[in-house]
Amino acid sequence: MSSFEELGLSPEILNAIKELGFERQFPIQEAIIPLLWSGRDVIGQAHTGTGKTAAFGLPILEIVDEKNLNIQALVLVPTRELAVQVANDINSYGKFTRKRALAIYGGQSINAQIEALEDCPQIIVGTPGRLIDHLERGSIRLEKVQCTVLDEADRMLDMGFIEDVDYVLARIGRKCQIAFFSAMMPEEVRKLARRHMKNPREILVDPEDPNVKEISQYFLEVDDGRKLDGLLRVLQDSKVQRVIVFCRTKRSTFWLSQSLWRRKEHVTALNGDLSQNQRDEAMKAFRSGRSRILVATDLAGRGLDIDGVTHIINYDVPQDPYTYFHRIGRTGRAGKTGAAVTIVSGEQWADFRVIQSMAGHRIERLNFSPSSSTFTTRTERLNGPSDGARRPFGRRAHQYSRPTHRSGYRNPSRSGRFMRTQ
Repeated sequence: MSSFEELGLSPEILNAIKELGFERQFPIQEAIIPLLWSGRDVIGQAHTGTGKTAAFGLPILEIVDEKNLNIQALVLVPTRELAVQVANDINSYGKFTRKRALAIYGGQSINAQIEALEDCPQIIVGTPGRLIDHLERGSIRLEKVQCTVLDEADRMLDMGFIEDVDYVLARIGRKCQIAFFSAMMPEEVRKLARRHMKNPREILVDPEDPNVKEISQYFLEVDDGRKLDGLLRVLQDSKVQRVIVFCRTKRSTFWLSQSLWRRKEHVTALNGDLSQNQRDEAMKAFRSGRSRILVATDLAGRGLDIDGVTHIINYDVPQDPYTYFHRIGRTGRAGKTGAAVTIVSGEQWADFRVIQSMAGHRIERLNFSPSSSTFTTRTERLNGPSDGARRPFGRRAHQYSRPTHRSGYRNPSRSGRFMRTQ
């Protein structure tokens, strides 16, 4: 991998990324940055955690003119959290310049956003729905935009934003440079690209392999109705330090977070039913370490980039196999290692077998030894539930229940040694 000094970045941006600890370019950055800087339309595919934000954020900062008071760059993202995250990242890259990005998203006062737009940010990072609100009000104009990025394009389409994206892209100038970034490249993304892009250059990084090599993957087989037992066992391990637990439904996130809270775990729920202030507070608690566990739905958890996430736990097996790889990509980011555990009960075996077929032999089985309170692993191909799924898993959930008074609480033993992380 080449150094960032070789790109010819401005001294201000180079100083900022050095301060952030950037040393060498990741493959997606090495391939994409020169193309965007030269004005080419680009379709970039790389798995989550490989540096996509810097791949488009750095050339955007070099393209925009800080003396120009118009909006010169637009980044479309699927969720509120990702809008805030991408804007913050771009602002951190440009901290020694007068170039600024503003996050625009639903759930926040539109009047407050209109007031913020009076400071003339050169870069807008927004969700499609709220961006359209501003376009219809006339508070945002896109005729002078020089570069538009569609981030997490596959998820944008999965969430039903294709008509909104078409509407927004139709409002930008004909000479605008366009870039699509996505972890996966389904045909729907390519069709959208063909409608709006001019002879795009495709950059595909490991397109046939959705696995992230830095992530150790495991599954834990449990009886139906014993998934909470399994989760509690995993959480006892000493290496499970900061963890995101994914559920299929919003209701499950509330129930599971309450169940863990009653067992004296520091836990926060994140889902679409929360207000923006509640979501911001949940993220603040998790980022700061006040909560070591974040229980989230796929929609709320999409695109989260949080330093130090050691483990991902799939409390529910996702029905879409690609969602599995999006989930586990929340750990093992930027070259670090991480681990992912999927809790599999009988009713979700069919969905898990599809994931296993895509992952090959990468997912190892966890076996629990009640006498030693440690996990062991073995790699195997799944053919369905084993006899172990019909044996008692261990202590029932009520044995983890809270004591009658807080002073009597003791943390469960965390002596496990089954997952390696960095």
